[in-house]
Amino acid sequence: MNLQFYDDLIPGTKLRRSEMDGLTGMDFLKKVFFISNGVMLTQIRDISGIDSSTLQNWTKRGWVASSHQKRYNMDQVAHILIINMLRSCMQLDRIAFLIQYVNGSVSDTSDDIIRDSVLYDYICRILNRMMESKSCALSDVYAVVENVTSDYVEPFAGAEDRLNRALEVIVVTYYAAVIKRHAEGLLDRILSE
Repeated sequence: MNLQFYDDLIPGTKLRRSEMDGLTGMDFLKKVFFISNGVMLTQIRDISGIDSSTLQNWTKRGWVASSHQKRYNMDQVAHILIINMLRSCMQLDRIAFLIQYVNGSVSDTSDDIIRDSVLYDYICRILNRMMESKSCALSDVYAVVENVTSDYVEPFAGAEDRLNRALEVIVVTYYAAVIKRHAEGLLDRILSE
Protein backbone atom coordinates (compact mmCIF):
# COMPACT_ATOMS: atom_id res chain seq x y z
CA MET A 1 0.00 0.00 0.00
CA ASN A 2 1.51 3.33 -1.08
CA LEU A 3 1.43 6.24 1.34
CA GLN A 4 1.57 9.04 -1.18
CA PHE A 5 -0.06 12.05 0.43
CA TYR A 6 0.63 15.58 1.49
CA ASP A 7 -0.46 17.00 4.82
CA ASP A 8 -0.43 20.78 4.99
CA LEU A 9 -0.80 20.82 8.78
CA ILE A 10 2.20 20.92 11.09
CA PRO A 11 1.94 17.61 12.99
CA GLY A 12 0.00 17.96 16.24
CA THR A 13 -1.15 21.50 15.46
CA LYS A 14 -3.97 23.24 13.68
CA LEU A 15 -1.46 25.46 11.88
CA ARG A 16 -0.79 25.15 8.18
CA ARG A 17 2.81 24.71 7.08
CA SER A 18 2.40 27.69 4.77
CA GLU A 19 1.54 29.91 7.77
CA MET A 20 4.89 29.02 9.35
CA ASP A 21 7.08 29.25 6.22
CA GLY A 22 6.99 25.46 5.81
CA LEU A 23 8.65 24.85 9.17
CA THR A 24 8.04 21.69 11.18
CA GLY A 25 9.86 19.81 13.92
CA MET A 26 12.62 21.58 15.83
CA ASP A 27 12.58 24.59 13.50
CA PHE A 28 8.89 25.11 14.25
CA LEU A 29 9.44 24.72 18.01
CA LYS A 30 12.34 27.20 17.93
CA LYS A 31 10.12 29.72 16.17
CA VAL A 32 7.41 29.28 18.81
CA PHE A 33 9.98 29.74 21.59
CA PHE A 34 11.97 32.51 19.87
CA ILE A 35 10.78 35.25 22.22
CA SER A 36 10.46 33.38 25.52
CA ASN A 37 11.50 30.26 27.43
CA GLY A 38 7.94 29.11 27.95
CA VAL A 39 4.46 29.32 26.52
CA MET A 40 1.18 29.75 28.34
CA LEU A 41 -1.80 27.41 28.17
CA THR A 42 -3.64 29.85 25.88
CA GLN A 43 -0.77 29.74 23.39
CA ILE A 44 -0.81 25.93 23.40
CA ARG A 45 -4.54 26.10 22.72
CA ASP A 46 -3.93 28.50 19.81
CA ILE A 47 -1.24 26.24 18.34
CA SER A 48 -2.86 22.85 18.87
CA GLY A 49 -6.58 23.41 19.22
CA ILE A 50 -6.55 21.53 22.55
CA ASP A 51 -8.90 23.10 25.07
CA SER A 52 -7.73 23.92 28.59
CA SER A 53 -9.82 21.25 30.31
CA THR A 54 -8.38 18.52 28.07
CA LEU A 55 -4.82 19.56 28.85
CA GLN A 56 -5.59 19.79 32.56
CA ASN A 57 -7.10 16.29 32.39
CA TRP A 58 -3.96 14.94 30.67
CA THR A 59 -1.86 16.53 33.42
CA LYS A 60 -4.06 15.10 36.18
CA ARG A 61 -3.75 11.61 34.66
CA GLY A 62 0.03 11.94 34.52
CA TRP A 63 0.25 11.96 30.72
CA VAL A 64 1.72 15.50 30.62
CA ALA A 65 4.09 17.10 33.12
CA SER A 66 2.78 20.08 35.07
CA SER A 67 3.70 23.55 33.90
CA HIS A 68 6.27 25.60 35.77
CA GLN A 69 4.89 28.98 36.84
CA LYS A 70 2.05 28.49 34.32
CA ARG A 71 4.52 28.11 31.46
CA TYR A 72 5.34 25.05 29.38
CA ASN A 73 8.86 24.49 28.05
CA MET A 74 9.79 23.23 24.59
CA ASP A 75 9.89 19.56 25.58
CA GLN A 76 6.48 19.78 27.25
CA VAL A 77 4.95 21.43 24.18
CA ALA A 78 6.50 18.77 21.92
CA HIS A 79 5.10 16.07 24.22
CA ILE A 80 1.63 17.64 24.00
CA LEU A 81 1.85 17.90 20.20
CA ILE A 82 2.83 14.23 19.92
CA ILE A 83 -0.20 13.18 21.97
CA ASN A 84 -2.43 15.50 19.96
CA MET A 85 -1.24 14.20 16.59
CA LEU A 86 -2.10 10.60 17.54
CA ARG A 87 -5.29 10.92 19.56
CA SER A 88 -7.80 10.74 16.72
CA CYS A 89 -6.63 7.21 15.81
CA MET A 90 -5.21 5.79 19.04
CA GLN A 91 -6.63 5.55 22.55
CA LEU A 92 -5.03 7.98 24.99
CA ASP A 93 -3.90 5.25 27.38
CA ARG A 94 -2.09 3.53 24.50
CA ILE A 95 -0.46 6.82 23.49
CA ALA A 96 0.64 7.27 27.12
CA PHE A 97 2.09 3.74 27.10
CA LEU A 98 3.93 4.40 23.83
CA ILE A 99 5.50 7.60 25.16
CA GLN A 100 6.35 5.86 28.43
CA TYR A 101 7.93 3.04 26.40
CA VAL A 102 10.29 5.64 24.94
CA ASN A 103 10.86 7.96 27.88
CA GLY A 104 9.62 6.36 31.08
CA SER A 105 7.92 8.58 33.63
CA VAL A 106 6.58 11.92 32.42
CA SER A 107 7.69 13.64 35.61
CA ASP A 108 11.26 12.24 35.57
CA THR A 109 13.52 13.24 32.68
CA SER A 110 16.44 11.19 34.02
CA ASP A 111 14.95 8.01 32.52
CA ASP A 112 14.42 9.54 29.05
CA ILE A 113 16.25 8.07 26.09
CA ILE A 114 15.50 11.19 24.03
CA ARG A 115 14.21 14.70 24.71
CA ASP A 116 10.59 15.13 23.64
CA SER A 117 11.52 18.03 21.37
CA VAL A 118 14.07 15.83 19.55
CA LEU A 119 11.51 13.01 19.34
CA TYR A 120 9.03 15.45 17.78
CA ASP A 121 11.74 16.62 15.37
CA TYR A 122 12.46 13.03 14.32
CA ILE A 123 8.73 12.45 13.76
CA CYS A 124 8.44 15.54 11.56
CA ARG A 125 11.60 14.71 9.61
CA ILE A 126 10.33 11.18 8.94
CA LEU A 127 6.92 12.48 7.84
CA ASN A 128 8.56 15.07 5.58
CA ARG A 129 10.68 12.39 3.91
CA MET A 130 7.66 10.17 3.44
CA MET A 131 5.69 13.03 1.87
CA GLU A 132 8.59 13.96 -0.43
CA SER A 133 8.88 10.39 -1.72
CA LYS A 134 7.14 9.68 -5.04
CA SER A 135 5.96 6.30 -3.79
CA CYS A 136 6.37 5.02 -0.30
CA ALA A 137 4.94 1.74 0.92
CA LEU A 138 4.08 0.85 4.50
CA SER A 139 7.00 -1.57 4.40
CA ASP A 140 9.33 1.42 3.78
CA VAL A 141 8.44 3.25 7.00
CA TYR A 142 10.98 1.45 9.19
CA ALA A 143 13.80 2.05 6.70
CA VAL A 144 13.01 5.78 6.65
CA VAL A 145 12.88 5.78 10.47
CA GLU A 146 16.32 4.14 10.64
CA ASN A 147 17.73 6.60 8.12
CA VAL A 148 16.43 9.67 9.97
CA THR A 149 17.59 8.42 13.37
CA SER A 150 21.06 7.41 12.15
CA ASP A 151 22.57 10.30 14.17
CA TYR A 152 20.93 9.14 17.42
CA VAL A 153 23.37 8.23 20.21
CA GLU A 154 22.11 5.52 22.57
CA PRO A 155 22.33 6.23 26.30
CA PHE A 156 22.27 2.44 26.78
CA ALA A 157 22.22 -0.66 24.58
CA GLY A 158 18.83 -1.23 22.94
CA ALA A 159 17.63 2.38 23.20
CA GLU A 160 17.85 2.97 19.44
CA ASP A 161 15.78 -0.11 18.66
CA ARG A 162 13.18 1.00 21.22
CA LEU A 163 13.10 4.49 19.72
CA ASN A 164 12.81 3.24 16.14
CA ARG A 165 10.03 0.78 16.96
CA ALA A 166 8.04 3.53 18.69
CA LEU A 167 8.63 5.95 15.80
CA GLU A 168 7.29 3.38 13.34
CA VAL A 169 4.07 3.12 15.36
CA ILE A 170 3.80 6.90 15.66
CA VAL A 171 4.31 7.52 11.93
CA VAL A 172 1.84 4.83 10.84
CA THR A 173 -0.72 6.12 13.35
CA TYR A 174 -0.25 9.66 12.08
CA TYR A 175 -0.83 8.48 8.52
CA ALA A 176 -4.05 6.85 9.72
CA ALA A 177 -5.09 10.17 11.31
CA VAL A 178 -4.39 12.05 8.06
CA ILE A 179 -6.38 9.51 6.05
CA LYS A 180 -9.22 9.68 8.59
CA ARG A 181 -9.27 13.49 8.38
CA HIS A 182 -9.33 13.27 4.56
CA ALA A 183 -12.22 10.78 4.62
CA GLU A 184 -14.17 13.01 7.01
CA GLY A 185 -13.63 15.95 4.64
CA LEU A 186 -14.95 13.90 1.74
CA LEU A 187 -18.02 12.94 3.75
CA ASP A 188 -18.57 16.56 4.82
CA ARG A 189 -18.67 17.55 1.13
CA ILE A 190 -21.32 14.91 0.45
CA LEU A 191 -23.35 16.00 3.47
CA SER A 192 -23.27 19.66 2.37
CA GLU A 193 -24.71 18.88 -1.08
